[in-house]
Amino acid sequence: MQNETAFIPHLFRREFSKMVTVISKLFGLQYVELAEDIVSETFLIATETWGIKGIPPNPTAWLYTVAKNKTLEYLRRDKVFAEKVSPALILNEQAGYQINLDFSKQNIQDSQLQMLFAICNPIIPDEAQIGLALRILCGFGIDEIAEAFLSNKETINKRLYRAREKLREAKVALEMPAEQQVNQRLDNVLHTIYLLFNEGYNSTTQSEKLRTDMCLEAMRLGVILTGCESTNLHKTNALIALMCFHASRFNARFDNNNDVVLYEDQDETLWDKELIKQGNYYLHLSVGGTELTSYHIEAAIAQMHSQKADTPQKWEHILQLYNQLLLINYSPSVALNRTFALYKARGAAQAITEAEKLQLTGNYFYFTLLGELYKDIDKKHAKLQYQKAHALAKTKKDKDVIQQKIAVL
Repeated sequence: MQNETAFIPHLFRREFSKMVTVISKLFGLQYVELAEDIVSETFLIATETWGIKGIPPNPTAWLYTVAKNKTLEYLRRDKVFAEKVSPALILNEQAGYQINLDFSKQNIQDSQLQMLFAICNPIIPDEAQIGLALRILCGFGIDEIAEAFLSNKETINKRLYRAREKLREAKVALEMPAEQQVNQRLDNVLHTIYLLFNEGYNSTTQSEKLRTDMCLEAMRLGVILTGCESTNLHKTNALIALMCFHASRFNARFDNNNDVVLYEDQDETLWDKELIKQGNYYLHLSVGGTELTSYHIEAAIAQMHSQKADTPQKWEHILQLYNQLLLINYSPSVALNRTFALYKARGAAQAITEAEKLQLTGNYFYFTLLGELYKDIDKKHAKLQYQKAHALAKTKKDKDVIQQKIAVL
């Protein structure tokens, strides 16, 4: 029984999205919840059956067969629904219902790509897009999504319900956009994957596995895009490169007590060299297009951070990249990171002048940066800045990091 207990959750995460997207492609996006129910029932049967009889020789094929039978069973029960989706069915009084649930590798990939474009729709908020991606395309449970968003099941269920209703009302189809619209819609898909990765990478959840899984799923969705010629663009590869570089340091970002380890204190031997290699590969593929995106520049910055050497030349290069990034995609966090790079490249005095122009007084990162800049110039003033940052920080983890800096002073 122990083997089944460990194996089924792993199989669920791997196969749930494949089965849901294929069944949804047959029924239509408006029936995605029905597809989820059918797949959930399939896994319930697997848990009960395998617990008694053991895991079959080909568990994936077993699941696909049961899912197909459950779908047929539902169609026989609900003839009105069957008539609505009849173009995808063969209706014959003698033969009954016959359906073509195509679980081939190509159809699964096509279905997931179509689902990705369908749910990454600007008619629903970013957080709802991420929630749907986690549920439908990544196989995350409602409990896990609630934990990721520091929320509760009721709130998440309502959010996902409203998102599905909007997609239904807008009659969003489970299909790839017209060729002339792919590039425009791709920007929203990439943005959603980017936010999903950040949600995992910067997550405040205590579950290290959940954080890692979210990042890996975002990377997997990015790689799905490279399997289609119309979406395998330079900016797609730039985003994948960015995620690879950041994910390569994941194992070094937290200590044994699950406390944050700052970049300069990380053990470089814990960095994943294979992911850095993959990052370089995708960054190379991203070069050569006519469009320079924020993903390209962020990936180049992340690549520089995959080299631990701390030299003014390295930071001068990073500073110039941040100057470019500010022109393309200004944000307070980019401005703060650019000021930190200025400090590392040219010293605290110049950085203080630039930092105090920002006046981001509602941002705890701003005061943390000022504390860093003043720590070797005026310890009393540095401590005051850290105390302001501590008061603004929202999570215990962030407050603990700032408290450590105060203690060092």
